[in-house]
Amino acid sequence: MKAELHIQTARRDTRTYLKKTYVTPPFNVADITEDKRANQLTLMLMSSSPGVLDGDEYQLQVDLAEGCSLELQTQSYQRLFTMKQSATQQMRVQMAAGSAFCFLPHPVVPHAQSSFSTVNTIHMADGCSLIWGEVLTCGRKLNGEVFQFSNYHAITQVFINQRLCIRENLLIEPATMNLKSIGQMEGFTHQASLLYLNEQGLVPAIREAITGYLSQQTGILFGISATPAPGLLIRLLGQQGEQLHTCLKTVARHLPQTTKSQPESVAYVI
Repeated sequence: MKAELHIQTARRDTRTYLKKTYVTPPFNVADITEDKRANQLTLMLMSSSPGVLDGDEYQLQVDLAEGCSLELQTQSYQRLFTMKQSATQQMRVQMAAGSAFCFLPHPVVPHAQSSFSTVNTIHMADGCSLIWGEVLTCGRKLNGEVFQFSNYHAITQVFINQRLCIRENLLIEPATMNLKSIGQMEGFTHQASLLYLNEQGLVPAIREAITGYLSQQTGILFGISATPAPGLLIRLLGQQGEQLHTCLKTVARHLPQTTKSQPESVAYVI
């Protein structure tokens, strides 16, 4: 199935609103913003399909106008069903000056013999704020399908003013890789990442708060790296998708997404 989704936001006074949306089955979009007076718009991406099927081709486009703030949520775990060939997805995000975007989808669950590739391309202008996360599981663990999928390939590239700033290339082919070795999964079954870019953010203070929070979590391994542009890249390894997803959401809730300067005396606590 070939499916498309296109979201356009605009700003009226201080509020972000949904200017235009175009979807084809199985996609749908719902406005779940709780505070209608708030600047941020919260949308939920829904699907009538039980998951990604063999031969599916998804095209997703999100356009944020100047000064807009959007949080895009997902409805449930994304299941990649058993495939004879493969499925693909392309997501493109266009962020005008001073806009903010947060996307932390539910974990991906690749079933046995599934093959999936996705390319995420994000274009940011000046003064933007981005929170982008991903959680990948080993498959249906309770069904004995631990790393039984064929391959999973995800490329995420971020451009700031047309200049490539970040390029993530995640490729897992269990049949050809020793995932238990050093530098791979090292005995863990789930992994997650969170990218935060904000030129106004207080990166040292934020990093200290995130480190303190993640250090208190049991059963995970994490690392935090500075990015070429002001921001952080967080990587997590664990045994449970829900735990890693909760960690990402908790961290994201405490990340400043304002595009205005923050006082240097501000302290961040998670």
